Parts: sequence; C-alpha cells; structure tokens
Amino acid sequence: MTADLDRLTSWHADWSGLRVAVLGLSMTGFSVADTLAELGSDVLVVTEDAGEEYARLLPVIGARLWEGPLDSVPDELVAHRPDVVIASPGFPPHHPVVAWAQNAGVAVWGDIELAWRVRDKVLRPDGTPAEWVLITGTNGKTTTTQLTATMLVAGGLRAAPCGNIGVPVLDAVRDPAGFDVLVVEVSSHQLWYLGLQDGDGRVSPHASVCLNLAADHLEWHGSFDAYRDAKAVVYQRTRVACVYNKSDVATREMVEDAEVVEGCRAIGFDLGVPGPSDLGVVDGILVDRAFLEERRTNALELTTVDELAEAGLAAPHVVANILAAAAIARSFDVPPAAIRDALRGFRLDPHRIEVVAVAGGVTWIDDSKATNPHAAASSLQAYPGAVWIIGGLLKGVDIDDLVASRGPSVKAAIVIGVERSEIVAAFGRHAPTVPLFEVDHAQTEDVMTEVVARAADVAHDGDVVLLAPAAASFDQFASYSDRGRRFAAAVNARIGKDAGDNHDRPSGPVGSG
Repeated sequence: MTADLDRLTSWHADWSGLRVAVLGLSMTGFSVADTLAELGSDVLVVTEDAGEEYARLLPVIGARLWEGPLDSVPDELVAHRPDVVIASPGFPPHHPVVAWAQNAGVAVWGDIELAWRVRDKVLRPDGTPAEWVLITGTNGKTTTTQLTATMLVAGGLRAAPCGNIGVPVLDAVRDPAGFDVLVVEVSSHQLWYLGLQDGDGRVSPHASVCLNLAADHLEWHGSFDAYRDAKAVVYQRTRVACVYNKSDVATREMVEDAEVVEGCRAIGFDLGVPGPSDLGVVDGILVDRAFLEERRTNALELTTVDELAEAGLAAPHVVANILAAAAIARSFDVPPAAIRDALRGFRLDPHRIEVVAVAGGVTWIDDSKATNPHAAASSLQAYPGAVWIIGGLLKGVDIDDLVASRGPSVKAAIVIGVERSEIVAAFGRHAPTVPLFEVDHAQTEDVMTEVVARAADVAHDGDVVLLAPAAASFDQFASYSDRGRRFAAAVNARIGKDAGDNHDRPSGPVGSG
C-alpha cells in the first residue's frame, strides 16, 4: 500500500479504512491510537501490558486491543493485515514484531512520522502548520528543549516543548490552541524509526541539533555505530539551521554528511571564542556571532556567566546547552534581550545538578538524571574532588573510560546497584588509591540511608557529595526521579538527626538549601 501511504501527508487526507497496528500502549502508543481512530483508521493495539485506564479507553475511542506475550508475532496481528505498523519507542529494531513487519514489507513508522504527516490539523494565522525544531543528544536534551521553548516564548512566539520530554508530539499537534513552533525532543529510538522513512512524508524541520554523542542505549541499537547513525538522522532535511557542538567532532561530521535543504546553515557552539558562524563565550560573556550581518567583526551579547550563576545555570555543560538553545532561538529572530530575560527566570528540572542541602560545610547534590557516563563526566567536571555516588544498570555501556578519566580526582567513591563489580574493577585498575565503598543493600528503602551515612563519614567542610550514577536506576528504583527523591530524603533525614545530636554542642551552624 506504499502509494496510498505516500498520499497520507495531511490531516485532511483520507485515512479511513487504513489498517494500522500500534505497538505498545504507553502515553505515546495511546496518542497514536487516539489520533488514528479519530481519523477513521482501523486500529489494533498490540501490547504485552495494558494499563487499566488505557485499556478502558481504547474501545471508547474506537480501537481494539490485543494483550499478551510478544516474544512471537500474535496470530491476531497477522490476521489484521496491517498497512502500517507504528511502534512505540520502547520496541528495538530486533524485536520480533518489528522484524516481522519489515520482512513482510509492511511500512514501519514511529509516532514522530505520523505527527509530521498530520501537523496541519491546527494552522497558524498565516494558514501554515507550526514550525518544528528537533533536539537530540546523549545528554542535555530535556534541558535544551525547555530552554529553547522558554526563549521562543520570551520572543513572542507560541512554542510548546513535546516529544520525548513527556508530552507526545501528537498531543501537541492536535492541541486546538495551536502553536507557532513545536520544540520536539527526540530520542535515538524515535530517530531510528524516523530514519526508515522516505518519500514526501519525511520530516523537514526549521532547525535541528545533536548536542553531543557518547555511548548509550547500546542494548537497544546493538552497536555504537548504529546509535550514532540514529542520532545523525536529526539533521536530515533541515531547512534553516543545523546546530552542532564544536567540541564534539561527531556532531560536526553528522552535519557535514547530512542531506539538508539548500541554504541551510551550519551553526557551531562551544565554550570557547566563537567564529563568524558560531555562538560561544568571550571573557565570561555568552555571544552570538552567527545571526547578525556584521558577524565577521561584531558579536551580540546574550548574557553573562555571572548572571547564569545567580540562577544556578553556570555549570559548563549547562552553559553549552544554553548556547545551543540560543542558536535555535536566534534562527527564529528572537532578540538577545528576550533570551536574557528568559534565562533570568529559568530553573533546571529536579534531579539535574540540584543542590539538595548545604550542612556543616558539605554540599549535597542530586544529579540522578546523569544516567550514562557522559552525563556523569559533565557533573564531575563541574564538581571536581567530590565524593562520588555511582552505579546502577549500565545498559551495556563500558564504564572503564569514565573511571579512568574522572575516578583518580574524586575524594571517594560509593558504589551502588546490581552491576557494582564492573565499577569496582575499573577503580582497581585506574584509581586504586581512591577510598571505595560498596553498598550492597538489596532493599530499595535501605540503599540511600546507607549511602548518605558512608558519604557523611568521608565528607568534610568544603566538600561536595555528588549523586551522578552514570547508570540507569531500574535495578533498585522506580526511576531516576525516585532515586533522586530517596537520596534527598536520606540527606535531609541525616541533617535533621545530626542537628538533634549536636543541639547542645557548639559545632557550628547546620542549614539546608
């Protein structure tokens, strides 16, 4: 049915009768099913586990549900004879159902492909759909997506962050309020599916960025090269600005290899002095030398590192994210003053280098969102000499390089999680003199209490205790947020206990912040 699919590039096309199989029934899967049911398609949702609310709503919207094991292709799916399979991001390329669809010649899409095709449901006042921005990277995607949307709004545009950030892009496309710009965070999983597409339905964003590249999600993609190739899809068919990290050669090479629309510019960013088509930092001032006519001789001031420090945004990797977001905002002609105003009110999400407390001269920092080595390395760069809490599920990623580069400079390391042995061995090879403590508690409720107790024994006035696990959380916690919350609770409980124990002793003030 390829010819018919090629014609389905508008909300107003005839989608009725299209047989669709939707894989997965999370927030993304339901948004896909809901959209297609509204369009009149014949929708079968296939999932291993259907939440009670979603399962109840499917027949209400006019979709059918098959629930059961997916280690083989269900007979009901084969009998459905789908014209297209739309997979939620959790389904890897090697999944039996995805492989069956590809081998059978059935088109395979992700939610991003569908959203692009129906993006004209709600139009701007000029009669055109919202512009799209695509943002990816191993780390910093969510922060940069939020920053970009905030800057665009400050510049007078109606902008919505969506996609992998938590709001399905299809929900944003169908929002009756309408937007000028959709700032779409895209994961490597979503980009892999996007890379399968050809024809007129392919995404062509106004601007795009890959913030950085380091090994991650190798268990999903199968290899680092496959992960890199998925990330590179973000730049394909970009029309105005391909924003890349000058400090990360891989992102520059992605732009060089991308097939973009004629006239699209490559815009670099890093923490150094910028060239005539870049954004960067000069004497503590963030500047734009890309989006002004006199860019060979002049620069536009955006903000200062000192101002960012007042808002808790001065960590080097956060400054890099700000420059990337500013580049995208400037591609929409957002004035520098609006960018500066946006940054004054911006705050990072919880669990992203969040100061939990300062007590007895020790600063406790929650960066539970540092779920891979690249993110943890950025945290350790911002807080050298910290007492480092590390460990969890490594997701097939080698921890050796991180420990070799950052391990020798930490004051101590506290290792948690089910894959501790690899981390302990890496410290033995690369940082044998660093004090090392293992927390082997199996009960989730006990882990952080013991971690904080160990850290408190090691940390002294002027020290930082940094939770930057470099690993996923699902071995012992419900999510990275759960891990961070439990850490913060244990820290505050410890501070309260110490305050009570020392109430009558002149040992100095105890505070929290």
